[in-house]
Amino acid sequence: VQLQASGGGLAQAGGSLRLSCAASGRTFSSLSMGWFRQAPGKEREFVGAIRWSSGRTYYADSVKGRFTISRDNDRNTVYLQMNSLKPEDTAVYYCAASAGVRITEDWGYNYWGRGTQVTVSS
Repeated sequence: VQLQASGGGLAQAGGSLRLSCAASGRTFSSLSMGWFRQAPGKEREFVGAIRWSSGRTYYADSVKGRFTISRDNDRNTVYLQMNSLKPEDTAVYYCAASAGVRITEDWGYNYWGRGTQVTVSS
């Protein structure tokens, strides 16, 4: 599975960005998809995920109510809508695909895309 994330960039605090992650190489609809991020000097952390079977979504407490994950199986794409951005959201964001059930931990993912930089200015 190849994953290509896009949509990162510079935003002001309180603004919005939408990240996209296009998948190819395997039946997308059978994969759960997740987003992670890594800020400079910090470990990679879970942001959110969407389960392939039920469409149920999961979010880190730090983004709950501000970020929304969705997927379009026809386009083999998962989205991360980020609203009310904060400077602490600044990080490289990675999308990942999982064929398993543990989708709130990075070790539960089989495939990773290259990251896209998100920078939020105050």
